[in-house]
This record gives sequence, structure tokens and C-alpha cells, in this order.
Amino acid sequence: MAVGGRTDVFAGLRPEVPDALARHLHDVDLIDHHVHGAFTVGIDRAGFEAALNEGSTDPVPAFMSQFDSPLGLAVRRWCAPVLGLQPLASADEYWLRRAELRPADLSERFLRAAGVARWVVDTGFLGDRITTPEEMTSLSGVASSSILRLERLTEDLIEAGASPKDYPEALRAALDDAVADPHTVGVKTIAAYRTGFDVDWSRPADTAVVQSAARQGQRPARVDDPVLIAFGVHEATARGLPLQIHVGFGDRDLDLHRTDPLLLLPLLRAMAPVPVLLLHCYPFQRQAGYLAQAFDNVNFDVGLAINFLGPRSPSLVAEALETAPFAKQLYSSDAFGPPELHLLGSVLWRRAMGLVLGEWVRCGDCTEADAIRIVDMIGVRNAERVYGL
Repeated sequence: MAVGGRTDVFAGLRPEVPDALARHLHDVDLIDHHVHGAFTVGIDRAGFEAALNEGSTDPVPAFMSQFDSPLGLAVRRWCAPVLGLQPLASADEYWLRRAELRPADLSERFLRAAGVARWVVDTGFLGDRITTPEEMTSLSGVASSSILRLERLTEDLIEAGASPKDYPEALRAALDDAVADPHTVGVKTIAAYRTGFDVDWSRPADTAVVQSAARQGQRPARVDDPVLIAFGVHEATARGLPLQIHVGFGDRDLDLHRTDPLLLLPLLRAMAPVPVLLLHCYPFQRQAGYLAQAFDNVNFDVGLAINFLGPRSPSLVAEALETAPFAKQLYSSDAFGPPELHLLGSVLWRRAMGLVLGEWVRCGDCTEADAIRIVDMIGVRNAERVYGL
């Protein structure tokens, strides 16, 4: 059921979650520090179900449905009421109701129900099919900021005709523009998809960058040269821009074993000490927690995986809270495409935090006031500090 326009995530769990903590988790307006846009185009059921699978780019096999997954259960449980259906309405009922609404209507419903005060949007992928930060603001009624994807910036410069010898200065000029843009609050690298983390992260000389740009210019502009990627990272962080790094869980384009964040130790020891945001991190959430404890500038989230774990997401949140200081963790949904994911990231995180911290309160490990303060740090304050919002 919806309460005050938001989903009551603690219905039936009041003994497990103390009242004041439950009320605060219901009411707090989150900062989604890493998110993508929602679909602006209509999709059929096959397309919708495919968007509920992070790993595969193949059509869903005929013998199964993505509704029969932890994420599919979460959609039926928490998204159905937003469409006027009973919780856990059947997959067919859900799809028939959803298909009656335009993409903009769906986005407005789910984005406004998420209880988010600001979206920090990565605009680097499928920009012609998903909402821009400005459209996110219009549909949700709250502010949006932007994250600049470094590999997309490099590809844009090469596609625009930057010559290899001019490329280093062209990238520096583009990053100077990003620093001057008040809407851009950070940068992101998807080295996990392009090279893995087990590469040379030392800052390359311009001569090496020019040579790599010449080689890259002879291939389609999908940047996978570690020299160009390292150059972008070092130039961006030298300008003080917070750096987001995709870690772990993602589609099958990446080699998961090469995205363990411990492989980033050479970079963390060599780069400018700007805020680093390790994104998603599953199944490396404990390694990310160690790095957040060991390096003053390292922060992390467990977004994306929370949605895909669905009912099991409290276990992931509990592991994220094991070692890392609470001031080093942030909330994100990493929602992309179906606006249901923008809502679910918020709902499942609130529910998981309530269940985990509620147990701490019941066991006498912290006070209810402590638990509320932890929620505010991870859900809001840390993002405000890291991005200067």
C-alpha cells in the first residue's frame, strides 16, 4: 500500500523495526548518488523482462520469465500497488496494467514514489532512449546533477575528429569545461568493462597518450586502451572531480574476476586524493568495505545489486555495514530503463536498513537515535559532502 505517496515498506514488520526508525526511513528524502534515466520509449513485454536482467543481452528464453526471479518478485510486490494493483499481483495482471500507461506516466508515478530529493545521473549510455537529467527533474519534481563518463568523453572527442597529437589537450579542455559546469558533480570510469582493473594505473606521459590515441583512431571508437583510460582518470582527479568506478556486478561484457576493487590499490596509492566512489561492488562488498576503511578518500555503495537480490537484499546491506565507517557509504539505485527500478532501489534499501539496524537496536548494539543518524549519513549526508551538493 502507499502512504502519503510513498510505499509503506514496513507493513507487517513493526516488531522488527522500532517505530521511530520506521517512520524516519519512510519519510527521509534520499540522494540517489548513481542512477541512469528511465525509458522514454514504449517497450513490449519481452523488452521489459530483458531489462530485468543485468547480465545477459540475449532475449529471455521461452522456458522462463524474469518475473520468476528475486527482482521479478520485488516488482510484483512493491511496484504493483503504484499501478493500483494488489501486492504480488500476477505477472500477467501487472503487465496488462503497465501496458495501459505511457512511458512518461510510468516514470512520473515511480520516480515521485521513490522519495528521492536529488538524482546524480550518469548520462553516458543510450542517451536517446532514456530521460536526461532535465527530464528526470521534470518528471520527479526534484533536482538532478550529472556525472561525466570518461570513456564516452574520449569516444566523443575521437569521433569529433581530434587528432592524436591534439588529443591530450582536447581532453584537458573538455575536463576544464566539466569543472566549470555547476551541473556536473563528478566523473565515472567503466574500466571494468573495457580493460579490467589489473592494468598499469601509473599516470602516462603525453607521448604515450598520443601513440594510444593514434592506435585507437584506427578502430571503432570503443575505448579499451588502458593508457587512454588511465590518462582520463588522472586528468579528471587532478582537477578535483570525484571519481566513480564501476566495480563488480554487471553484464557479461566484463570479466568479473578482473573487477575486484583490491586490484585498484596501485591507482588509489598514486592518484590525487579526491573522493573515490566504488559503485555496486557485489560480490566484492567486503573488499570495498576494507578499502573504505583503509583510504580516507574511498567510499562505496551496494546499489544495483540490492534490486537484483530482491528479498535477500538485507543480507547484502548487513555485509556492507560490517567494517566500513558509516561516513564512507552512500545510497544508490543504479536504476536504468524501467522506472520500477528507481522505486525499488529506494524501497528495498529502506527496508534492508530498517531490518538490519532494527536488529542492532533490539540487541542493544546501538540506540534508535544512532540508527537514525546512520540512515541520514548513508542516505543523504555523505553524498552532500562528497559531491559538494
